[in-house]
Amino acid sequence: MSVADGGDASGQAPARPGIRVLSQFIRDLSFENPASGPVSGQPNIDLAIDVSATPHASAAGVFEVALKMSGSAKSDDTTLFLFELDYAGLFELQGVSEPDVEPILLIECPRLLFPFARRIIAEVTRDGGFPPLLVDPVDFNALYQSQKQQEGSGAPAPSA
Repeated sequence: MSVADGGDASGQAPARPGIRVLSQFIRDLSFENPASGPVSGQPNIDLAIDVSATPHASAAGVFEVALKMSGSAKSDDTTLFLFELDYAGLFELQGVSEPDVEPILLIECPRLLFPFARRIIAEVTRDGGFPPLLVDPVDFNALYQSQKQQEGSGAPAPSA
C-alpha cells in the first residue's frame, strides 16, 4: 500500500475512526414515591433529557459523557413519583477528526448509553410500585441540532 492509497510511509493502514466504551456507571439516582394507593386513569408523564461531555483527565482522547434524565408522573394534582438519573460513560475516541468529536460525543455516545439508562428507569419505577416507565427512544441527532440552533440564536436550549 502506498501513501497515495491511504497508507503511511511505514506501510501501515491509517487508523479507522472508532469509539471505545471504557466504562459506564450510575453517577446519581433518585426516586421519590410521595403518593401511595391506587392510581385512577393514565398519569401525565414529564421527561427532561440533557447530555454533556467533558474531557477526562485519565488520557488524551478519553471523554466522560453524561446522560441526565429526570421526570415525574402526575395524576390530577397528585405527584405519583419523581426520578432523576445521571448515567455516564467513559469513551475513547480514536482517529476522529476534530470537527467530528462534538457530534460523536453528543449524538453517538448518548445513543450507546440510552438503552441502559432506559432499563434503569423502568426497573426503578417498577420497584417503586408502578408499571415500568418505558421511555420512548430519543433522537439524539435532532436534540443536538436543536441545541446548536438555540446556541446560535442565544436562546436557552430545550429539554427533550
